[in-house]
Amino acid sequence: MHETDGYPAVWPESPAGWLTPAKMVDARIAEADGVVVGQVGIGESMLPAAVRDDVPDVALISVIRLFVAPSSRKRGVGRRLLDAAAEMAEQRGCRAVLDVEIGGVAAISLYERAGWKRVHSGLANWTMPDGRVAFLHYYLSP
Repeated sequence: MHETDGYPAVWPESPAGWLTPAKMVDARIAEADGVVVGQVGIGESMLPAAVRDDVPDVALISVIRLFVAPSSRKRGVGRRLLDAAAEMAEQRGCRAVLDVEIGGVAAISLYERAGWKRVHSGLANWTMPDGRVAFLHYYLSP
């Protein structure tokens, strides 16, 4: 994922820790022939106040990990993982929200096809490997 898509933008010091951060409260994986080919997790994260302002009166929980191995794309895996994120959020009385760097064109297309709605866009509090500040779109589950 990192080599093909630049996700995560900066390779973590602890890949296992990145996959299972303490803030994650629930997760699902996708498997093909006994091999993990994708993951989605939800948890608490610091959303910009503008996102919360744009979605008043809605309890939010963040999608904090979402990926599908390149070899398993175009098979509905990403869509099933998005649906799982929305379901996990709903079980907690919340709506799921995720962010995506604007260069993630394929991911953005997937989110919009799945009915997720862009609710905010803005600068991130981190930089891309090339030194520019990341610009993010925030999407809300259906």
